[in-house]
Amino acid sequence: MNEMDSRAQEIIKSYSIYAAGAGLIPIPVADMAAIAGVEIKMLAELAKVYDVPFEKDRVRTILAAVIGGYTAANLGYGAGGSLLKGVPLIGTALGVLAVPAFAAGLTFAVGKIFTQHFASGGTFLDFDPETVRQHFQSAA
Repeated sequence: MNEMDSRAQEIIKSYSIYAAGAGLIPIPVADMAAIAGVEIKMLAELAKVYDVPFEKDRVRTILAAVIGGYTAANLGYGAGGSLLKGVPLIGTALGVLAVPAFAAGLTFAVGKIFTQHFASGGTFLDFDPETVRQHFQSAA
């Protein structure tokens, strides 16, 4: 593993923890928005490591396409956990357990996929969400 790959691994680990922390936000749906923000920031840092131009609007679209292709059951787990937070007492407890774990796993998978793409010489311009959906599902 070269120095860039090592640095990328550190970034992915850090941002997975940050995403789990964002999953603790007690307001339903606000936590999911915060998690998406953490992932965009992680991709910006990974792009710097691999010297890939970063355009926030393009990255938002790509990230939405990749995550949108993820199986409904797994996304439902995270979004459902977020919505559970709105149920007094028990909902909050279940949401506090479900959402951070979902957020960390999802962020880790996103980071791994983009690291692999950047390490092979790819950029955001030539990233095709359709070709990585299968890999994404196995990574998350």
